[in-house]
Amino acid sequence: MIELIGTNAGLVWNALNEGGKMSVKAVKKATKIKAEKDLYAAMGWLAKEGKLTFEEIDGEWYVALA
Repeated sequence: MIELIGTNAGLVWNALNEGGKMSVKAVKKATKIKAEKDLYAAMGWLAKEGKLTFEEIDGEWYVALA
Protein backbone atom coordinates (compact mmCIF):
# COMPACT_ATOMS: atom_id res chain seq x y z
CA MET A 1 0.00 0.00 0.00
CA ILE A 2 2.86 2.41 0.79
CA GLU A 3 4.24 1.89 -2.71
CA LEU A 4 0.85 2.74 -4.29
CA ILE A 5 0.55 5.90 -2.18
CA GLY A 6 4.06 6.95 -3.17
CA THR A 7 3.37 6.31 -6.85
CA ASN A 8 0.15 8.31 -6.67
CA ALA A 9 1.93 11.11 -4.81
CA GLY A 10 4.31 11.32 -7.75
CA LEU A 11 1.38 11.58 -10.16
CA VAL A 12 -0.16 14.37 -8.07
CA TRP A 13 3.13 16.26 -7.84
CA ASN A 14 3.71 16.00 -11.60
CA ALA A 15 0.18 17.18 -12.42
CA LEU A 16 0.54 20.21 -10.16
CA ASN A 17 4.05 20.94 -11.41
CA GLU A 18 2.74 21.05 -14.98
CA GLY A 19 -0.67 22.63 -14.37
CA GLY A 20 -0.22 24.88 -11.35
CA LYS A 21 -3.01 25.38 -8.82
CA MET A 22 -5.95 23.05 -9.49
CA SER A 23 -9.17 22.02 -7.89
CA VAL A 24 -9.09 18.60 -6.23
CA LYS A 25 -11.49 17.41 -8.96
CA ALA A 26 -9.07 18.59 -11.65
CA VAL A 27 -6.16 16.82 -9.94
CA LYS A 28 -8.19 13.61 -9.86
CA LYS A 29 -8.92 13.93 -13.57
CA ALA A 30 -5.34 14.88 -14.50
CA THR A 31 -3.79 11.99 -12.57
CA LYS A 32 -6.44 9.42 -13.55
CA ILE A 33 -6.43 8.16 -9.95
CA LYS A 34 -9.80 6.43 -9.77
CA ALA A 35 -10.44 6.00 -6.04
CA GLU A 36 -10.84 9.18 -3.99
CA LYS A 37 -9.23 7.48 -0.99
CA ASP A 38 -6.10 6.88 -3.06
CA LEU A 39 -6.02 10.51 -4.19
CA TYR A 40 -6.45 11.82 -0.65
CA ALA A 41 -3.78 9.45 0.68
CA ALA A 42 -1.34 10.75 -1.95
CA MET A 43 -2.18 14.37 -1.17
CA GLY A 44 -1.86 13.65 2.54
CA TRP A 45 1.61 12.21 1.99
CA LEU A 46 2.69 15.35 0.08
CA ALA A 47 1.02 17.67 2.60
CA LYS A 48 2.82 15.98 5.49
CA GLU A 49 6.11 16.60 3.68
CA GLY A 50 5.18 20.29 3.33
CA LYS A 51 4.96 20.09 -0.46
CA LEU A 52 1.33 21.22 -0.90
CA THR A 53 -0.80 24.20 -0.04
CA PHE A 54 -4.59 24.14 0.13
CA GLU A 55 -7.12 26.90 -0.40
CA GLU A 56 -10.92 26.90 -0.32
CA ILE A 57 -12.56 29.09 -2.96
CA ASP A 58 -16.36 29.27 -3.14
CA GLY A 59 -16.70 25.96 -1.32
CA GLU A 60 -14.28 24.10 -3.58
CA TRP A 61 -10.81 22.99 -2.48
CA TYR A 62 -7.77 23.92 -4.55
CA VAL A 63 -4.29 22.51 -4.17
CA ALA A 64 -0.89 23.74 -5.38
CA LEU A 65 2.76 22.97 -4.85
CA ALA A 66 4.25 24.79 -1.89
